[in-house]
Amino acid sequence: MDSITKSYFENLEAKDKSLQLEAFQNIMDATKGKVDWAYEVWDQLIEWLTDPDNHRRSRAAQFLAGLAISDPDKRMLCDFPALWEVTKDPKFVTARHSLQSIWKVGLAGPEQKEMVLNHIIERFKNGMNEKHYTLIRYDMIEGLKKLYDEINDEHIKEIAMTLIESEEDSKYRKKYLSAWK
Repeated sequence: MDSITKSYFENLEAKDKSLQLEAFQNIMDATKGKVDWAYEVWDQLIEWLTDPDNHRRSRAAQFLAGLAISDPDKRMLCDFPALWEVTKDPKFVTARHSLQSIWKVGLAGPEQKEMVLNHIIERFKNGMNEKHYTLIRYDMIEGLKKLYDEINDEHIKEIAMTLIESEEDSKYRKKYLSAWK
């Protein structure tokens, strides 16, 4: 890991909130492409998924989702359950930020894509007792659209349309469909 990237990770813990935000954004930008330092931070990020600090949990989930494309050893296949758990975090903003990034895991390869799709399908169908489930459903549909836009897999679009059609309330069906316009 180069010294600049290392400083970003250090600055996540800075007292200055603007420095933290800048570091966060720079790391997120870096994870949009493949990086050679994923495994240098991987284990630490896995630990952060259960940290008492919700900011650490949120950052770890978002970073790991982005780092999935830089995971040739396919660690994500084993670590995904811990990452998915943060999408159900008691702190709703943490859960939501995590859920909004989870689609990126699907960019890592066919196995990872199927894993993400299966989790989204299951939760969309069975998560109606969750608090704010319509927002959660919207985030998942939006994530499917982002994944579709990146890899252009018609199967993803079919899944999204099937899930949207399964929504009984026309108001929410229309809202979910808006993510695909």
